[in-house]
Amino acid sequence: MKDLMGMMGRLQEMQSKMSEMQEQIAQTEVSGTAGGGMVTITLSGKGELRSIKIDPALLKPEDGEMLEDLIIAAHADAKGKAEAKMNEKMQEITAGLPIPPGMKLPF
Repeated sequence: MKDLMGMMGRLQEMQSKMSEMQEQIAQTEVSGTAGGGMVTITLSGKGELRSIKIDPALLKPEDGEMLEDLIIAAHADAKGKAEAKMNEKMQEITAGLPIPPGMKLPF
């Protein structure tokens, strides 16, 4: 019973830390690039698009398809960075808790 009470206390502490982390993530911005920096996309930590910067050299009609591909690649880069930051913060919060591998939080 003592172990259960200790675990409940740690879970409440984790819940509080998760709320703080979610707010920090919402305020965090990450940028992803493609084409050697010709396209840059900035996302919030929650994945909301904040800005797109495109090198003017790509704004030629014949480069439209390449520009579309670069935007998608830059978005994927930014999204991967945002997910990595979130996973890093989750590991800090859940350190020491017996959570099964592969289990994603928050539920």
